[in-house]
Amino acid sequence: MQTSENLVNNSLESSSFNFQKQLEEVKGFDPKNPPKQELIDSCVHCGFCLSTCPSYRVIGKEMDSPRGRIYLMNGINKGQAALDETTTQHFDTCLGCLACVSTCPSGVKYDQLIATTRPQVERNQPRSLQDKLIRTLIFNLFPYPARLKLLLPLLWVYQKLGLQKLVRATGLLKKFFPRLAAMESILPEITAQSFTQNYPDVIPAQGEKRYRVGMVLGCVQRLFFSPVNEATVRVLTANGCEVVIPKTQGCCAALPAHQGQEKQAQALARQMIESFAGTGVDYVIINAAGCGHTLKEYGHILADDPEYKEKGEAFSDQVKDVQEFLAEVGVTAPLQPLTKGDLTIVYQDACHLLHGQKISVQPRQVLQNIPGVRLKEPIDAALCCGSAGVYNMLQPEVAEELGQQKVTNLLNTGATLIASPNPGCSLQIKKHLELQGKQVPLMHPIELLDCAIRGEKLKL
Repeated sequence: MQTSENLVNNSLESSSFNFQKQLEEVKGFDPKNPPKQELIDSCVHCGFCLSTCPSYRVIGKEMDSPRGRIYLMNGINKGQAALDETTTQHFDTCLGCLACVSTCPSGVKYDQLIATTRPQVERNQPRSLQDKLIRTLIFNLFPYPARLKLLLPLLWVYQKLGLQKLVRATGLLKKFFPRLAAMESILPEITAQSFTQNYPDVIPAQGEKRYRVGMVLGCVQRLFFSPVNEATVRVLTANGCEVVIPKTQGCCAALPAHQGQEKQAQALARQMIESFAGTGVDYVIINAAGCGHTLKEYGHILADDPEYKEKGEAFSDQVKDVQEFLAEVGVTAPLQPLTKGDLTIVYQDACHLLHGQKISVQPRQVLQNIPGVRLKEPIDAALCCGSAGVYNMLQPEVAEELGQQKVTNLLNTGATLIASPNPGCSLQIKKHLELQGKQVPLMHPIELLDCAIRGEKLKL
C-alpha cells in the first residue's frame, strides 16, 4: 500500500512528465531564419507604435499591434507559445506598412522581424481550404503579367456587357465569397491601352544624354496603369535620360515577398537581376512604391543564395524611385502650369515609399516645381490606406475601414486632385471615392509632371 508521501511524489512526477510533454508538443519556428532574439529583445514595449499601427487602430487588440506580435514571436522562440492558427491570425493582420519602424524610439527592426516570421508561417502553419485557394489564385496570377494579360479580354467583356454592375448590385459575391468580392471591387477599367505594351528596348534621350537608365514596368502597373509607364518614359527622356526596357523582366517579387512566399520571391528577384545584367545602366528606375521597396531589398531576399547575394545588393544599389531620381538629378525640362489658375493637390504618401524607402520630401519637391501647384497635407498622412499589396483582398474588413478613413482625410483637405505614387493605393482610394460618391481625379505625380512638360492642360 502506497504511503501519502509516495502518492505526492508520483503525482509530481506525473505532472512534470505532462508539462515536459506539453513543451515538446509546442510547435515553434523551424531552424531556417527564425526571428532573431536580439531584435526581439530590442523592443522595450513602450507602446509608441500603437497609435501609428493601422491594424491596432481598427481591431483594438494588443496582439494585433507590433508590440503584441513581437511578444508572440518571443513566446514562440522560447517555447512558451505555439505557431498555430491563433498566433498566425495576428501575424496575418499586419499590413507590413512599416509605420511602426518610423515611429519606434528604440529603433526596433520590426520590418526584419515580420519578414522572417511570414515565411515561417507559410512553411509551418496549414491554411484553411478557402485561404489556400485565394492565396493560390493571387500568387499564381498577379506576379505574372503574361498570365494576367490573358484575362484582360474576359474582364473587358465583363465590364462592357454590364456584368460588373449587376454583380455589384446584387451583393451576392460579397456575401458568399468576400475575398473574391474584395478583389473584384478594386478592378480598374479595362481600356485599349491595357492591351498594348510594345516598348522599344532602348528609347533615346531628348537632347544631350545625361544618364542611361533602366525602367521596371511592374505587373499591375504595366497592364492597368500603362499611362503611368508611358508618362515615366516621356519624363525621363525629356530630362536627358536614355531609357532601357528589357523584354525579359517580370515581377519585382513584391507580392510574394510581403506575404512570406520565399522561394517564389527569390526566383522572381533572380529573373529581374538577370534581365538588367549587361545593360550598362546607371540606375534602375521604378515608379511604383511597393515595387521600389522590394527592389531595394534584394540583398535581404537573396541573403541565403551565395551566387546572387552580392548581385542582389549591387542591383538594389542602382534602384531609384522615379521621384527620388528626379529630385536628385534635377528636372531640366521647362514646366508649364497644369490649369489656368492655381491647382490644389493633396499628395498621398504610400507606405512603402514613406516608411520603407524614407522618401517623402522628394515627391513634394517635384510637384512644387510645377507652376501654379499648391500642396495640401492631410491629417494622418502616414496612416496606411489599407491596400498594402494584397492585404485588401486577404483582410477585406480591416482594409475597408482604413480605406474609408484615408479617403475622408484626403477629401477634407479640399484639394482639387489627389496625387498617388503607387498602383495599389490608387485602386484602393478610387474604390472608396466611388463608395463615398466623390469624383475627385487621381493621378500619379509623374503623370502631372509629364503634362507640365508637354504643356497639356488638365480637364478637371
